[in-house]
Amino acid sequence: MSHVTRRLGPLQVSPLGLGCMGMSTAYGRPDEASSKATLQRAVERGVTLFDTADMYGRGANEKLLGRHLRDVRDEIVLATKTGILTMPGLGLPIGLDASPARIARAADASLRRLRTEVIDLYYLHRVDPRVPIEESIGAMAELVDAGKVRALGVSEVTADELRRAHAEHPLAAVQQEWSLFSRDPERDVVPIAHELGIGIVAYSPLGRGMLTGSPAATTQIGLVDYRRLLPRWNRRNLAQNLAQVQVVGEVADEVGARPAQVALAWLLGHDPDVIPIPGTKRPAYLDENLAALDLTLSADQRDRLDALRAAGYRYRSGSGVPSR
Repeated sequence: MSHVTRRLGPLQVSPLGLGCMGMSTAYGRPDEASSKATLQRAVERGVTLFDTADMYGRGANEKLLGRHLRDVRDEIVLATKTGILTMPGLGLPIGLDASPARIARAADASLRRLRTEVIDLYYLHRVDPRVPIEESIGAMAELVDAGKVRALGVSEVTADELRRAHAEHPLAAVQQEWSLFSRDPERDVVPIAHELGIGIVAYSPLGRGMLTGSPAATTQIGLVDYRRLLPRWNRRNLAQNLAQVQVVGEVADEVGARPAQVALAWLLGHDPDVIPIPGTKRPAYLDENLAALDLTLSADQRDRLDALRAAGYRYRSGSGVPSR
């Protein structure tokens, strides 16, 4: 990948990272051979930011990355997250624990699973309402002082929480769901991140696959696919959302690209500092996503895409903690 790198605090990373959650949980059954091939292809193509979390597959995703990225450890940036508790067996979220004691234990466990001596970027996955964010970040800062972590980040925070966390210890990154179908970060978190010099990592930049228009991600998802529980995939909302996705497809036809590439190009062009981390477990889709770095949209095309709005909330109400 010959494109200019982007910065997350002290870390220099590729302009497009790889979200690894789907390799182990949520979107169908895991396929280690395909995931391994995708990780290897990502390294070959110059991707340097690999994103995981201790809750993905209850540690299975970290173990996957530890097995297959160990030989290139010095060439990549490993990012993981903590703070969400999961149910044994199914691995669904059941609550939060961002207490200092648990953060210390979780970091050591992640280091073992990732087979590394240091985590490059360690996120607070969600703010625990029972624990002041200053206490959680303070505990994470102790990991930096101990040499176990290089840089800190937060995920899914408010603008106020972002300021408070950064005041406790300088943050390298804030991770938010940001895509054509998830625009909330643009109102407050993104401007504050720019003000404070915090890098922005966009997860689910393809709307959990919906923006690709693929039947496998919309109308034909598998029985063990987490998206079956999400409001945007219920029958009425899905019909409205697919009508919106048609606009993405029309723009894709105009520029000779795939809808996924258009969605990523829109986000990359929207903010010169954002680092999208689309997830995939197939090398072909990885290559398709990387092609978005060479795609430029016209002002008219961007205006048409800007007008899109998704039907339905990102997560189901009463589900406790979002899985991402």
